[in-house]
Amino acid sequence: MLKAFDFVIFGGAGDLALRKLLPGLYRAYCNGELPSGVRILGVCRREKQVTEYQDNIRAAAQEHLSADEFDAEKWQAFSQCVHPIYLNIEERDKWWDALAELLNAGNEQRVFYLATPPGVFGICCKHLSETGLITETSRVVVEKPLGYDLQSAEEINSQIAEYFEERNIFRIDHYLGKETVQNLLALRFTNSIFENLWDAKSIDHVQISISETVGLEGRASFYDDAGALRDMVQNHLLQLLCLVAMESPNKLTADSIRAEKLKVLESLRPLEGDAVKWHTVRGQYVAGEVDGKQVPGYLEELGNDKSTTETFVAIRAHIDNWRWADVPFYLRTGKRMKRRAAEIVIQYKDVSHNVYPDAAGTLEPNRLVIRLQPEESIQIIVTSKNLEKHETELVPVALNLNFADTYKHFVSDAYKRLMLDAAADDPSLFIHRNEVAAAWRWIDPIIEAWQKPEHRPLPYAAGSWGPDAAHELLIGDKRSWFIIDELLERGKSDGN
Repeated sequence: MLKAFDFVIFGGAGDLALRKLLPGLYRAYCNGELPSGVRILGVCRREKQVTEYQDNIRAAAQEHLSADEFDAEKWQAFSQCVHPIYLNIEERDKWWDALAELLNAGNEQRVFYLATPPGVFGICCKHLSETGLITETSRVVVEKPLGYDLQSAEEINSQIAEYFEERNIFRIDHYLGKETVQNLLALRFTNSIFENLWDAKSIDHVQISISETVGLEGRASFYDDAGALRDMVQNHLLQLLCLVAMESPNKLTADSIRAEKLKVLESLRPLEGDAVKWHTVRGQYVAGEVDGKQVPGYLEELGNDKSTTETFVAIRAHIDNWRWADVPFYLRTGKRMKRRAAEIVIQYKDVSHNVYPDAAGTLEPNRLVIRLQPEESIQIIVTSKNLEKHETELVPVALNLNFADTYKHFVSDAYKRLMLDAAADDPSLFIHRNEVAAAWRWIDPIIEAWQKPEHRPLPYAAGSWGPDAAHELLIGDKRSWFIIDELLERGKSDGN
């Protein structure tokens, strides 16, 4: 049973806290998942933020929670647990002593959530230590990205490790908190129908895509330094790849799960030198139309026409082990794409012999589609006879498990899940330092190769699916990017 704890959010008045963390904790409160006596301390770097805090977090909750979730009475009760405090993280002054006095009069269990730039992780941990706030049961949660390459990531991790043991460091990737991602493990390891068909003998290839319709969203400075490869591939996409490709852990403990994920990262075929040219695509969006509205290009949004930062990445990756020999994993992510989606597509091999004549239609491969956003669902694409026609016509149909339909009270909140796991000292869905290092070791040679002029990002129109080269990456393998909505719509059209 979860014990009462103090949850300290450094960056408590920031965008992440207002959009995700506090609404997530409110959901936990409404669900009865917060034990009595919990205190949530929002650390503000300006004194004005303290005086306006309750009004600001209420307004943010009303904006980011659905209309039926926000209840004025419940929010009022929840807000009694929330206490804003003034503190400049980088200055070791009397306000740190005031924080210490407040915490020492509270709960033994402490979670420090660093919703701040990684550059202050080390100094924050140092000041926590100097004021005696780190106990054996204290945990620290750190946001990605951890560094900009292996060296900087190791430096940041080493700074944190001076004050916290590895077992008390929770590196968060919110995609791992999505219920559908967790259900992927249950799907694989509890259903023989899938686990017996989960290798190179049955699977043709795997696609993992995260597409966004938004542009910079006020993150211009950070994003232009990072780019899509660092911001999305190094963490989100590689973590999803690990969950798809990992072997079954001997038991569902944090150490066992992390060990299997690490094996996958270490089995990734290196992309170095000329291999980067043949297996990766960089893109940068130009002006176009998204959701019926004209939007500017990246350089216009940024206000810098010299930037070569990529806003789109496509990669063909291989895992060199017995299970996945010669099975390509296609990774894709981009901003200002045609629609917002995050999907894992497992495409199975074609049947060995088609008994139907060509006139019956083209056979579509079986696919397992795990959708993470905008809704969370699992779909299996199979071929069926069109029952509305007398003659035999084959069309693709979806066997659909939509969690919102199946579980009437299902509300997906990855941050809520992960914050409660951190409070419960369960690191299963968090990332080990060795995973971070292994991911950067694979990414760094790609970054290095992209510094050459021939790897300048290719333009793609906002509202499209990325540069033509991304499609050619798969066409050359006689494959194509899968978009389930378009496939099923095409099947309906063909059926008419």
